[in-house]
Amino acid sequence: MTKVAVELGPVQETLLIPLLGRAKETQKDKGLIQDEKAVEIVKALDYDFSKWDKSQTLTGATLRTRMFDRYVQSFLSAHPTGTVIEIGCGLNTRFERLDNGKALWFDLDLPDSLALRQQFFTDQPRRTMLEASVLETNWMDTVAATGGPWCFISEAVIIYLESDQAKQAITQIANRFPGAWILTDTTSQKMVNSQSTHDAMKYMSQDSWFRWACDDPQEIESWANLRLVESHSFLKADPELLRRASLPLALIARWAPWLIRGKVDGYRLNKFVVET
Repeated sequence: MTKVAVELGPVQETLLIPLLGRAKETQKDKGLIQDEKAVEIVKALDYDFSKWDKSQTLTGATLRTRMFDRYVQSFLSAHPTGTVIEIGCGLNTRFERLDNGKALWFDLDLPDSLALRQQFFTDQPRRTMLEASVLETNWMDTVAATGGPWCFISEAVIIYLESDQAKQAITQIANRFPGAWILTDTTSQKMVNSQSTHDAMKYMSQDSWFRWACDDPQEIESWANLRLVESHSFLKADPELLRRASLPLALIARWAPWLIRGKVDGYRLNKFVVET
């Protein structure tokens, strides 16, 4: 079988890390996720994934995905016919996992990422791929036309922008979509500075490293009419998810969280709501 070539820019190449994480967790007896589509895609790609074989980041990336899933499920419970926008969708399968049969869904990404995605996914009546950068605004008309409510997800996407670009991206969304949920992760300056020792990013060129440092997510409230509703580190994941995470992480998180709090607290998953 001819494998699918991977032709991605340096930042876009990082989308393969969570893809591999979901595939590996799916193949475990009691993994964090069941994502057969991820397994299928990994097998189909012409790419050497072996550099990440021993990376604990794969489990962390899947735990992050499941935590974001919980936020989106909460949105869909409150707004069953709302609109979900996956910023920098990559090869994510959140629609396959969470679709309720009523919501509208947009997958937004850059041309090279979307070209790869189109090898495995197609548009559907309630799901549409949009080729654009989050820093652009032309795509917003299409999304705004749905009438909302809207839920924007940036899972390991905006953190790769420069600080001024991150502010631009979030502010543009907040100014255009009143009442929207904005789900985004943030990384501390310490994490940004230590990527050369990160067990996944150290194998990538520096052009692919994340750049936006945010030590206090509450500061984002001042950028626009935003309210920080929730902000959690991995240590605040649901106990069920921690139990299914790798054994060392689960044990440390339960019995000695102070041992890793300094390292883990710098990475946070945040839910903002745009005030109306």
